[in-house]
Amino acid sequence: IREGWLDKNPPQGSYIYQRRWVKLDTDYLRYFDTEKDTYSKRLIPVSSISRVSSVGDQKFEVVTNNRNFVFRAENDADRNEWIRTLQQIAEERKGKAAVRTSMSLATDSATELADKSGFLELRGFKHKLFVVVAGDKVFLYKNAEDYRLGIGITYIEMNVGNVKEVDRRGFDLTTPYRIFSFSADSEQEKEEWVEAMQQSITEALSNSEVAERIWAVESNRFCADCGSPKPDWASINLCVVICKRCAGEHRGLGPGITKVRSLKMDRKVWTEELIELFQRFGNIMANQFWAANVPPSEAISPSSGSQERRRFLIAKYREGKYRHYHPLFGNQEELDRALCVAVTTSDLAETQALLFCGASVTCDTGDPQCPTPLALAERSGQRLQMEFLLHNKTSGWFGGCHGAGQSSGWVLSAVLCRAEFSRRWCTLQDGVLSYYENDRNTVPNGEIRVEEIVCLVNNPLHAHGIESTFEVYTEADRLYLFGLESPASAREWLKSIAKSFVHPCAEELLALDFERLGRLHYKGGLTLERAQEGWFALVGSTLHVCSEDGRRQEPLQLRKLQELCPQGQPSWGLQMCSGVRGEPPAEPRRAGRTLYIQGERKLDFLGWVHAIQKAASSSGDALSEQQLTESDVPLLVDRCIDYITQCGLTSEGIYRKSGQNSKTTSLLEVLQRDARCVRLKEGEHHVDDVANTLKRFFRDLGDGLFTRQWAPHWLWATALEDEGAKVGEYRQLLATLPPVNRATLKALINHLFRVQCFSGENQMNTHNLAIVFGPTLFQTDGKDYKAGRVVEDLISHYVEIFNVALMASLPWQVNDQEMKKQQDEITAIMKMREASSSGTQQAGDFICTVYLEEKKTETEQHVKVSATMTAEELTFEILDRRKIVMKEKDYWSCFEVNEREEAERPLHYSEKVL
Repeated sequence: IREGWLDKNPPQGSYIYQRRWVKLDTDYLRYFDTEKDTYSKRLIPVSSISRVSSVGDQKFEVVTNNRNFVFRAENDADRNEWIRTLQQIAEERKGKAAVRTSMSLATDSATELADKSGFLELRGFKHKLFVVVAGDKVFLYKNAEDYRLGIGITYIEMNVGNVKEVDRRGFDLTTPYRIFSFSADSEQEKEEWVEAMQQSITEALSNSEVAERIWAVESNRFCADCGSPKPDWASINLCVVICKRCAGEHRGLGPGITKVRSLKMDRKVWTEELIELFQRFGNIMANQFWAANVPPSEAISPSSGSQERRRFLIAKYREGKYRHYHPLFGNQEELDRALCVAVTTSDLAETQALLFCGASVTCDTGDPQCPTPLALAERSGQRLQMEFLLHNKTSGWFGGCHGAGQSSGWVLSAVLCRAEFSRRWCTLQDGVLSYYENDRNTVPNGEIRVEEIVCLVNNPLHAHGIESTFEVYTEADRLYLFGLESPASAREWLKSIAKSFVHPCAEELLALDFERLGRLHYKGGLTLERAQEGWFALVGSTLHVCSEDGRRQEPLQLRKLQELCPQGQPSWGLQMCSGVRGEPPAEPRRAGRTLYIQGERKLDFLGWVHAIQKAASSSGDALSEQQLTESDVPLLVDRCIDYITQCGLTSEGIYRKSGQNSKTTSLLEVLQRDARCVRLKEGEHHVDDVANTLKRFFRDLGDGLFTRQWAPHWLWATALEDEGAKVGEYRQLLATLPPVNRATLKALINHLFRVQCFSGENQMNTHNLAIVFGPTLFQTDGKDYKAGRVVEDLISHYVEIFNVALMASLPWQVNDQEMKKQQDEITAIMKMREASSSGTQQAGDFICTVYLEEKKTETEQHVKVSATMTAEELTFEILDRRKIVMKEKDYWSCFEVNEREEAERPLHYSEKVL
């Protein structure tokens, strides 16, 4: 749009201007060292520009949400032209954003739109850069904060790029203008980056002819589900154009519901008829049916995360929660008859509504010459109707009325919305669940054999517009939804159905107030060769398991899982690792445990995955509702304490200094969403931001760490003058706290005790820590000195209050041993920090003996294992040494075997070997 020479004022505020070649296009304002340079020194998204104004002396200022840039032109006329052009482009972008919600890489949620992002070393730069692969471009930023703000260094068009691996961690991105030499932290990271960039090149070189033709329709220029601009994927049976991120979640619904294809890469599938069908349909027509009743609180946007998208798309397409129901919904015969009429006309919207409300695409038309709707459409010359029917020939839509029963009774049955439930008389007799038009009919409308039932789900109240509903899943991968007016009646029906299909070996599960009950295949313990059938019951955040031999295993506390890894096609699986690594053998009940759950039927298994993920996540602002460690400490607290112990014990003013507010907010959100997936790393997270996150968590806690009921008693105890009496009162109060609060308080005071041990370096003695944490933990305004006194007393009398109160049965020397252990840990940490800062290699690697497949001399390998080496890295190390080439379907695992070979345990691939 405009380009030319301008003088730019450096951001440090220097008066020395630097001459830069400046370019403005519809998306970015960029400046370069010379007019011949291809890659800029800085790029400013037009969408982030809030104001452009003159500041005198041929100068003008470009104001963004978080940063200002000052330029100087050669004369006033040139300056005024730049201002006019920038203002015009910025206003046009704002106007488009007002018409349609859209996002660019300049928004705060840019991270959500990236195919891959993270830190890489780039030759020529002193510090690591934050690199983002997004679509057909690679963006470079100085740091993650700049990325969030959208202020980048440059971007690389991947249609001229080529990626080549250089060494174990290095790879080159070569363009005709420059070679970018990157280095990742590990070989695995390098491979992920290379794959992401190769995909970006593929996307950049793909053919956009089909996309341009389909985008010619206004509504097709934005994703039908989230509104992202320029969506280049589509569901060819639903006739919706969608973005890449929504396409990924569409695939999770399965081809029986949505068939995903690329507008640019799957060229063969795009026949003239299919292109014309999308031009006639358009996202607007599709959403008039699928999204007719979307509450604003449930809608998604381009910045929505994967879980939000998945939830929305399941509700929209699998459950049909927001669709516009056809007047004939629930009457199968009339739906089929109406479909046979509609396909002979050009009314595609009518065909869509009928088909996705239950009409059968293969129903009998009653015409021997044209026995199917497809044949009728062909005879009538309706090419687009034929195309639409062909792509929906194998779609698995449920329609009609389906129900369940106890021994006999009325149940509202069918699908999704109270207005559309059909009243049916249902019976459960001789292992058959039958549903009838009314209680006088003798021929059922349909039947479900109880041995075909694989899962029962008790839905939350009012989940589908009616008091109580429950779901029944069958081996045929079908879902039946039933509703009753009374929760007690629903529970009675559930118990009766459950008794009919649950194996006698798992009858004890029937006594539980389950939310989900069913059978799945699983592997666990020492029986990993063969998957066995088991019965599972989900109750709150606890998963109960009964094996096929009738043995009930110890329940899994899902909030205490270490790992939760869903695996997609070709085999549906879920891997769960629980327990504490490194526990002594004397406590087998707390030893690590890995459970692999496998699904044969996608529909009910995905329901299990979603339910387990939800149960394993934090569900509120109370301590007991957080993800927990095995010792009942919130995982968020454990992560922050662990990081500060390793990286911040000697940081001056730790906990007194405030971190950046935006980074604290962002970190707290991701930790509260799923702390299990967060790894705090030095260099990426500043200790003050982590410390601030921990403080904010305690300050925002729902009932407070000391609880509203008992907090006044703790404050009152500070008035006791006798130290012995005061310590005794604290012990008693400690015993009154809920177990999670008690464990969390001990962990925090233990940590603060360590911090004050280094007050010489960090300037945070017991008194200073108490000043900071008193108002935080008691959630006061800081004016009451008693809160600080409590914290100061707890730190000063840490041994007497906590060790004796919680381990009164143990001899005193145990407490001495625990304190000695802590001091040893602190000393070790400090040695590691000193070695790291001095650049010397920290000793401590172990030489371990590893055997390949069997314990023989010829298979023996001696490997140096560091404290950070994972099972995956060790496996690759051994395979590389033995020059074993990994084939496509090869799966290698690392097992930990005890000395006498009496027991073995598979290590999760991300688990540290030591």
